[in-house]
Amino acid sequence: MLDIEAPPIPADQMRRAGRDLLSLALMDTRNRTLRWASANEEALGNSRWGLGPMAEVQPCDPPLWAIGHLGWFQEFWIARNLQRQQGERADPKSTRLASIDPSSDSCFDPQHAPFDVRWQLQPPDLDATRQYLVATLETTLDLLEHAGSDDDALYFFRLALFHEDRQNEVFATLSQTLGQPAPWLPSPVAFAPRDPLLFPASTWTFGSSPGGFSFDNERPVHVEPVLEFEIDAQAVTWTQYAEFVEDGGYDDARFWSPDGWAWVQREGRRSPRHVDQLRHGVLVQRFGQAVRVPMGQAAMHLTWYEADAWCRWAGRRLPTEVEWELAAHQGASRGFRWGQVWEWTATTFRPFDGFQPGPDLHHSPPAFGTHKVLRGASFATSERMRHAKFRHFLRPERDDQFTGFRSCAL
Repeated sequence: MLDIEAPPIPADQMRRAGRDLLSLALMDTRNRTLRWASANEEALGNSRWGLGPMAEVQPCDPPLWAIGHLGWFQEFWIARNLQRQQGERADPKSTRLASIDPSSDSCFDPQHAPFDVRWQLQPPDLDATRQYLVATLETTLDLLEHAGSDDDALYFFRLALFHEDRQNEVFATLSQTLGQPAPWLPSPVAFAPRDPLLFPASTWTFGSSPGGFSFDNERPVHVEPVLEFEIDAQAVTWTQYAEFVEDGGYDDARFWSPDGWAWVQREGRRSPRHVDQLRHGVLVQRFGQAVRVPMGQAAMHLTWYEADAWCRWAGRRLPTEVEWELAAHQGASRGFRWGQVWEWTATTFRPFDGFQPGPDLHHSPPAFGTHKVLRGASFATSERMRHAKFRHFLRPERDDQFTGFRSCAL
């Protein structure tokens, strides 16, 4: 494991990071990847983690494949990319240099190994994969030292960093699902109740402006009108969600969309995932241990259907993503809190008008129209990724990630 841990850097600063800060951050995120691998080394050696599909896990890559893919992604877009100095203008289909591992493309390239094939692959073992990650990082850091200082020259270094940061939260999700320990993660924080916040009708500059790094689905920046709205100051807590459960919320079709009610019937749910007890305190399974959590913590592991049903029961609604983004920026000084759970919004994930896909074509477009937007961050999200412009997205039935919600007045 690499002996480096970068200090927490605000996400906005990290998106504009120069060579020195990027170097530290790239070592830090690779160190986190190797930490996940080491912590789960025994589990990685068996079929549940390595070569066999896991029925209890919602769609995910084989973990050993996902670890190796991080080394491949970094090498493919940086060391092997002759057009890396062009940034987003680089042709994603341009000829690449050879990999330091002749088997890397056949094992870890998503084009050669689509999702439904990955579980049948036999990637290198964990030791070989770990060596590949160390070697690719060494090359990346050497190239970064000699790279230009403009946004184009640093684009792929920043892209690789944030790609790995996102995947590390996926590893946290997977550890939670399978009951594997993660002692280095912080615990979610409980907050005292706060009154909702009212925002007058206005316009909002939506999305990310040019300069520094931004994800393709955050662009182009544009102005949207926003009607007056009232929004919760923080995510819905276990106290609030337990009232819905105890009131028979999972047994009353009136509170559910047709797709949501079909999900309830199909899954047989009567409470959120990982919850053992809601009466007289919340008892949840967290990283393999039964933990009694404060009622003031944000409710989590909720599907979009559950968030929507709670809002219908409470006579409220989910915020749109533009409402969420405006409130996160303008409400920060008024007590708008976020960052404990990813927060579902009412918005279906779609491109902004004028969208231009980035070189990594597999990130956003396949999800347009079928996924819901989440905003914010979770307790397991790297500080570097906690940006109020970031658009997370999941299918509405997903509850394996650290997802919750807040509500707006009708």
